[in-house]
Amino acid sequence: MALSGKRVAQVEIKSNGDVFHELWKGNPHQIPNLSPTTIQNCQAHDGEFGTAGSVLFWNYVHDGKDSVAKTLIKDINEEKKSVTFEILEGDLLELYKTFVIHVHVDKHGINHLVTWTVEYEKLNSDVPDPDTLMDFYRKVTKDIETHHLKS
Repeated sequence: MALSGKRVAQVEIKSNGDVFHELWKGNPHQIPNLSPTTIQNCQAHDGEFGTAGSVLFWNYVHDGKDSVAKTLIKDINEEKKSVTFEILEGDLLELYKTFVIHVHVDKHGINHLVTWTVEYEKLNSDVPDPDTLMDFYRKVTKDIETHHLKS
């Protein structure tokens, strides 16, 4: 069984993809207001929102459990409308040696397509693949879309 892997989840949204990208890039501290049942808090720990190299601290609920993560914004690509986060500390590192999250938005017909890609290395072969996290990212995406469509 391979310890390294990759998972991809795609969600088509009717809301503006540029707004979605801007939210993850420069305003992630607003996400708890848009998806409060999944993400409770996001704070800049070091650096500033919207800047590669910044460190963010997250409180979230995954699989019914309160969880935390400290993430590094590894990359922001305006051309590709993508943001890459690397987990530095937190609950996920109890299961995974490395965990990197990419969120990317692009046009898909009249709608936009949000693609979540996680790259990970498990600590051992007993650790499950992060499929429930992919469901988590789908839910957060739909919560954000619902909020934007109401606005």
